Amino acid sequence: MSQALHDLWFGFGVAFQGSNLMWSFFGVLVGNLIGVLPGMGALSAISILLPLTYAMHPVPAILMLAGIFYGSQYGGAIGAILLNLPSHPPHAVTCLDGYPMTRAGKGGTALGITMISSFFAASVGILVMIFASPLLVSIAFKFGPAEIFSIMLLGLLAGSTMSRGSPLKGVAMTLFGLLCGVVGTDVNTGSFRFSFGIPELSDGLELVAIAMGLFGIADFLLNVNRMAVISTDTKLRIRDMRPSKEELKEAFWPMVRGTLVGTIFGAMPGTGPTITTFIAYALERKVSKTPEKFGTGMIAGVASPEASSHSKTQVDFVPTMSLGIPGDAVMALILGALMIQGITPGPQLITEHPDIFWGLIASFWIGNALLIILNVPMIGVWVKMLQVPYRYLYPSALFFIAVGVFSTQNSLFQIWEVLAFGIIGALLIWLRFPVAPILLGYVLGPMVEENFRRAMLLSRGSFAVFVERPISCAFIVLSSLLLIGVTWSNLRGRALKKVERQADRLGTEAVSDA
Repeated sequence: MSQALHDLWFGFGVAFQGSNLMWSFFGVLVGNLIGVLPGMGALSAISILLPLTYAMHPVPAILMLAGIFYGSQYGGAIGAILLNLPSHPPHAVTCLDGYPMTRAGKGGTALGITMISSFFAASVGILVMIFASPLLVSIAFKFGPAEIFSIMLLGLLAGSTMSRGSPLKGVAMTLFGLLCGVVGTDVNTGSFRFSFGIPELSDGLELVAIAMGLFGIADFLLNVNRMAVISTDTKLRIRDMRPSKEELKEAFWPMVRGTLVGTIFGAMPGTGPTITTFIAYALERKVSKTPEKFGTGMIAGVASPEASSHSKTQVDFVPTMSLGIPGDAVMALILGALMIQGITPGPQLITEHPDIFWGLIASFWIGNALLIILNVPMIGVWVKMLQVPYRYLYPSALFFIAVGVFSTQNSLFQIWEVLAFGIIGALLIWLRFPVAPILLGYVLGPMVEENFRRAMLLSRGSFAVFVERPISCAFIVLSSLLLIGVTWSNLRGRALKKVERQADRLGTEAVSDA
């Protein structure tokens, strides 16, 4: 306990340094703005700004990227509540009761409840990070190549099989990401792999190019014909955003339950915030004495999903930073940003780079406080940003993508890489393939390969090393159970659909006979 408080105090010293505080503020400001704009999610923003981190110190770079991530969660609720516009999937649930509150003249109250719920949930998530992470430090030195391989394998399977859509498509995209990760020079033998005689591929594919192509260019190609302009005459005063004591009392327990849901799911790799918000909302309807009123402007329908989203966002950093297992595509991108800086995420990150880990935790509290200060007077500004025409927004983003990726190595080849992955990403999305597992496979693939080969060398080629060591065996068992569960669920779903089709056919035949 005392050691954790001492480390947190050290983290505040790091976070309050001038440059770190400036970049943290810049991150939450950009994230808040990106969260308001429809389509421009945290993934796109981090992809565009990732080249900026090449010339930065690791600490301010990670603080900025993290600020964009949780800042976008705040911004996304604004459009959902005021305009019934879910800028990002996690906030679709917030529309159900947030917009009816706005139509009833309580939009300011809904935003006030959102900010209070978000700050409370984020604080709980930060406390979980503080007290859960030292536990991982205590077992960090028990992790060898076999254990790290098993953890990474679980992360890959969780990320691919728990993505939206067909699990088989998720696995296929993860394998595609793994293939992208092995392009370049083999670290053990020094030989070129899958470079096809192209010298620029000797160092492998660029993370920046893949991220910008899959999540920036692809989105532009799919939405290039969007010409509609959002209009709004919403006006809010600061005093409108102060909920009454009765409203705070009504929001308290939903806020607590939503925070608990987000915390539980935040510790599970591969579960996105969208799943979390829907489960939190469903839970509130289940425990409510008046479930029929949900969808008409219930405070619980706003407080619970927003709290779950923010607690999950914070707790997501626990498996990412402490175990090297990203919870979603954004976490995989932040994981890649650490690796660009020459830092390997994992159990020993806390001891080897305490300035990054504890500075990041302290910056969460600072950043969330800055978000409240920013959002209260600038709600009107954020709403006006929704009126920026799409034909101006995305061409500007494309320009910054081209400049950013060129600046990484001053090479036009990187721009061609972005274009290629943009076209690939657009085709895959059009064919309903999830593209996030590609990034997951690319980031974790080289680490999986390296630790697998090291474990096999140390065990003289014996696969038994992965089940003889208790920690490794536990993660292998979890991976097997995950595969069995997903396979069983998929087969059961197909069987139910087959029965439904047969029932429909028999019903049609009976009607025709009659």
